[in-house]
Amino acid sequence: MYRHFRTLGRCAIALFLAAPFALAQDNTLEETPYLLDTGLETRSISFENPTGERGAGGKAASPLGVGRKGAPARRIAPGEEVQLCDIEGPGTIRHIWLTTYTSPMMLRGGVIRAWWDGQEHPSIEAPLGDFFGVSHGKTVAYESAVHSVGERTALNFWLPMPFTKRARITFTNESGIEMPVFYQIDYTIKDTHPADVGRMHVSFRRENLTTLGKDFEILPARSGKGRFIGCLIGIRAIELKPWWGEGEIKMYLDGDKEFATLVGTGSEDYVGLSFGIQATPYRYHGCALNEKGFVTMYRWHLPDPIYWKENIRVTMQQIGHKGTDMTPGQYMNQLYERQDDWSAAAFWYEPVPSTPLPPFPVAAERTKDIWK
Repeated sequence: MYRHFRTLGRCAIALFLAAPFALAQDNTLEETPYLLDTGLETRSISFENPTGERGAGGKAASPLGVGRKGAPARRIAPGEEVQLCDIEGPGTIRHIWLTTYTSPMMLRGGVIRAWWDGQEHPSIEAPLGDFFGVSHGKTVAYESAVHSVGERTALNFWLPMPFTKRARITFTNESGIEMPVFYQIDYTIKDTHPADVGRMHVSFRRENLTTLGKDFEILPARSGKGRFIGCLIGIRAIELKPWWGEGEIKMYLDGDKEFATLVGTGSEDYVGLSFGIQATPYRYHGCALNEKGFVTMYRWHLPDPIYWKENIRVTMQQIGHKGTDMTPGQYMNQLYERQDDWSAAAFWYEPVPSTPLPPFPVAAERTKDIWK
């Protein structure tokens, strides 16, 4: 008995000594809001304080005087590029909020680009709306682990974006319409990051229409190590009936060729739904829009991480179903290849330098057949 208690005592001491290390390694700022001596400094950038410097905000004048809401927004001309931030690191962007008019052309025509740590090509290149959780340019109020969207184009992005030397983000108005833009970027500086920390990457693809018998690429091949966070998918079903969503997700990892390691069971199954698509948004999965053949659905692999060490490629089959008979034999006989309008914003982390993103569709391709 004595030996038993002595062993338990040694285990307790070992756990006690390891606790500070475990706390430092495992807890995030959100999980430990009571920790005060983190070494981090809080900053925020907007048109009211475009550099984020300490004590430099709110200097512009309005008719009410200096510092009385002098520069809350800017009107961005067609074709104009505006720098949203240029921050010296190390640091972490924690949150971005932005709003403009509720216009499908603006949300698909505006472009967010980001460069990390001096890399010449962007690591983020996506339409304004799709980056912030809105496909088809149609805003619907909902919340997920990555986005929160207000009905009147209140756009929020919540994934942390670390950098070691420099973070630069721009907005370009390719909509052909003058756009008002309000925004705020909240970040910390003096973060401690390893040189190979994963930087936020976002790419956008659209096929209107998809190729018959060919899988739609959500994330074209990437090499090196990384973590796939998930995707926002937009579908415009060319035929409302029969059902469009029998295609399976395929994630080719670390040398997979013909057959993938991770395989789903159906398009709506991948986003955690079943037997068709329903407008039911949840924290890590769901559908925000299902109306008139337009669908916005998403899946975030945060509690169920998807890592790769050598390479990755993510696709979705383009398969429909002709009937409603769900008996096993008849169900399989009613599958068919089909074509629809698919888009996807893919989100992942990988170190820099990283290879260039896939080709970005021009504005006319992004906005064709947009929500009316």
